[in-house]
Amino acid sequence: MATTTASITLQSSGIGSNALSLTKTMTLNKLGTTTGLDQTTGLSKVVTEANTEATLLNSVIGPRAGFGSKNGKVFIKNCSTTDTEYIIIKIHDTIMGRLYAGDWAFFPWSESDADGDITITPSVATPITIEYMHIHEGITLIAV
Repeated sequence: MATTTASITLQSSGIGSNALSLTKTMTLNKLGTTTGLDQTTGLSKVVTEANTEATLLNSVIGPRAGFGSKNGKVFIKNCSTTDTEYIIIKIHDTIMGRLYAGDWAFFPWSESDADGDITITPSVATPITIEYMHIHEGITLIAV
């Protein structure tokens, strides 16, 4: 039985006049269960070559079509080291935000919506390396 967890730790001694130390861990479970998510696309990398919108993850395609009622999480990181370079992350027409150099995002994602593609738009036409991963439930293929 898989157990998949995600952790985040935020620490700062300089936020206003107060110190901050916060740690949160979450078990990533299959829909409606206490069984951990057991599948992943693996950590993938893509290098952008233009500052035009490109699809990072497709929804409702191939053998995973109809999979969207299941649970999944997405990790995306902008690996640039140039502070002013960013990528815009969108799900369909909704802008989720910008990831600047070294920034990352971790959020839930369902593949069920044909309009649920995750796209990125780099701020520059020079190469930016993007890392990403989809952690999700396994699917059962039914022979016909």
